[in-house]
Amino acid sequence: MKATTFIAITLLAGAIAGTILGILNQVIVEPYIEQAIALENEKAAAEEGEIINPVEFGNYRYWQRGGEIAAGTILGTSIAALFGIIFAYSRKSIPGSSNKKKALILAGILWLVLFLVPALKYPASPPAVGDPETIYYRQSLYLAYLAISGFSALGVAFMYRRLKEVMQSENTTILIVALPATIYAVIMITAYLAMPPNPDAINAPMDLVTGFRIASGFTMSMFWGLLGIILGAFWDRTKPHE
Repeated sequence: MKATTFIAITLLAGAIAGTILGILNQVIVEPYIEQAIALENEKAAAEEGEIINPVEFGNYRYWQRGGEIAAGTILGTSIAALFGIIFAYSRKSIPGSSNKKKALILAGILWLVLFLVPALKYPASPPAVGDPETIYYRQSLYLAYLAISGFSALGVAFMYRRLKEVMQSENTTILIVALPATIYAVIMITAYLAMPPNPDAINAPMDLVTGFRIASGFTMSMFWGLLGIILGAFWDRTKPHE
């Protein structure tokens, strides 16, 4: 393994995908955030008499939106570091005729495990939705469910690899895939039913909340797809494993 090349293409792929994520969020997700913040400001003015200085608030939001792109780059680089290590370790076990296809398949699996499954239990809501006093509790629930999903997937991945080594017959191919997938599904369904729900009632219009969830889900799906394609393309071009 050419370590320098591996590190470079992994971090570069994450930075590119994360930057694109930040830009997409500006166009697709930010309108819903603006609506949610406007509703919160109206509520504060009506209930508490709090007056928001539009100039100061506009400057703050301008700075905040610019920071979202940088945050996307940092997030993408961080996720890519994990993604690259998993890909390097499991590349030979992933089906696909090219590293681009292999990386895209792995990205789809991680998207399912680290994004979609946790989002089904604890879906994201726009800022200013929910009680600020429960934010740490809500984050703890989400992280706990995310950890269960991630470690369960890691365990069944080792099971899949072991089954693939000891069961070479074509007649067992379906079993090799179905057994780990079934175990993962059982674990996550059990955790879904056992863990407490979100403690906060939604106090914003449902069309706003639903639109935000769809928009943020779309951009995160784009991020995972781009990360897989970009890293796979870099891998095919540089061949750091040789």
